[in-house]
Parts: sequence; structure tokens; C-alpha cells
Amino acid sequence: MRLKLRIWRQRDANDKGKLVDYDVDVNPHMSFLEMLDELNGALLEKGEEPVAFDHDCREGICGTCNLYINGRPHGPIRTTTCQLHMRHFHEGETIVIEPWRAKSFPIVKDLVVDRSAFDRIVQAGGYISVNTGSARDANEIPIPKPIADEAFNSAACIACGACVAACKNASAMLFVGAQISKFALLPQGKAERKTRAEKMVAQMDAEGFGACSNTGACAAECPVGISMANIARLNREYYGAKLTSTNV
Repeated sequence: MRLKLRIWRQRDANDKGKLVDYDVDVNPHMSFLEMLDELNGALLEKGEEPVAFDHDCREGICGTCNLYINGRPHGPIRTTTCQLHMRHFHEGETIVIEPWRAKSFPIVKDLVVDRSAFDRIVQAGGYISVNTGSARDANEIPIPKPIADEAFNSAACIACGACVAACKNASAMLFVGAQISKFALLPQGKAERKTRAEKMVAQMDAEGFGACSNTGACAAECPVGISMANIARLNREYYGAKLTSTNV
């Protein structure tokens, strides 16, 4: 299958960058990342610099393979880039491949962006620091199944950044909402729920992410189906914390 790739090439963070065209002949059963591997092999044989892109597990788990494909995060279907296959494209099609476009995700090189802003948000409060002693029996703390399921669904976030890439404001509310929700719903996380919400939202704002306008693009493009209910819960947790906050 013959395709034309239009790929964003940028040497470093200070380079202006541009879209460069490549012609490829690929097997439709290849994954999208395997297709890029083939392209890079051909470029190396010609003595040209390969295209830099992020990848790791290639199993749809780690969230590393963040690519903006034909105007959509991860491509034409709702999945991670590594699980996207070339059979979802057509003979002779032009595929435009770009990095995430967000101020808070600066481009490192080509298709690679720095998503460490997410790490700093989690470091600001996305954990439990209360000393709970040794591990307790799993059934000792009764948690209703619907609540356990909801916490698990929030914890499924793989931090790929598709929500930010899909949002017209580059908002991180869905990501932060998922991080806050997975603890706020469970007894173990309630002791620090107020300080967690305040610190994580403050860090999100400091990183320069935009505001949420509730268009739903984030949830529509999330490859693991994180619900917008997490944004509503984030707002409840944050405003509830601020009403009783002792921080000046």
C-alpha cells in the first residue's frame, strides 16, 4: 500500500520546524509504529536522520506513543498509536503526523514532546502519604463495588496526554480529575483529599494548561475511556477544599 507521510521535523526546541513529505510502501497489517520503524530504516540506509518519536511498551498500556495523526490524537480510531494499524488508511492517502500541540508539552525533537508537566502535577499531591501501617486484609475495609469500580476506572488513566491534545484550550482537567478521583473515592485517600485538590490544581495552573470549557473532546479521544465525571468530581473536590482552606 503506497502512502504519503507528511511528518513534522524539528531538530530541537529552538528550531522552527517544518512538515516534510515521505513516500512509503507498507503492509496494511503493520502497526503505525512499525510503519515508522520501516521509514526510519530506509532513512538510515540513505544516510538521513531518522524521525524521533516516543514509544515503549507497544501494548496500549504505557501511554508513551503520543502522536497527532490527521488532526486527531492517536489517529482515526479511539486507541493508542501503537495499537493503530495501517489497514485503517487507504491506498494513496496522505497522512499528516505531528506532535502534541500544547504550550505545556514543549517539543523536544520531531514528534517527541516533554510531558513532565504531568509528573510534576502528580508529585504535587497525587499520592497518599498518611502512614497506614502494615498492609491490611483486602476485605477489612468495606468498599461498595460501584465506588471501587469508579475508582478503578479513574485509575486506568495512562497519562498519554490525548485529552490535552484534543482540547482547544489544552486543558489537563480530565487527567487531573482522574488522578484526584482515584483517591477521593476511597477511604485511604480521604484524609488528604482537600490538600491534594488544592496542590494539584495549583500545579496544573502553574504548568500553563488551559481552562476547561466542557466541550467533551478530551473524553471523546481518551483511548482508555476516562469519563468527564472526573472533571465534575475535580471541581467538587477543589471548591469544597477552598471553602474550608487555611491556606492564604
